[in-house]
Amino acid sequence: MANSKSAEKRISIAKRNQRQNRFYKSSVRTLTKLYLKNVELFKTSQNPSDREKAQSLLNSVYSLLDKGKKRNVFHKNTVARKKMKLAAQLKTIDNN
Repeated sequence: MANSKSAEKRISIAKRNQRQNRFYKSSVRTLTKLYLKNVELFKTSQNPSDREKAQSLLNSVYSLLDKGKKRNVFHKNTVARKKMKLAAQLKTIDNN
């Protein structure tokens, strides 16, 4: 238990930051899985509408990653690596 008012505040701030970090990390994981599922669907169907859906999901993942980077949830190199890997998934299908 906290002994001072400042210690209580630090505990509450740590909990707030933990919730925020968990939100960003779990949302990125969920959207990434959904994106990869749509990429596989596009790979099999080669339907342009499936590609558009995958691209819109990719944009959503990019947005969350960038917001997480801005709020110091993710390191900038981690964000760059994840974005590059995700973009390469869709790009390889387009090149084939």
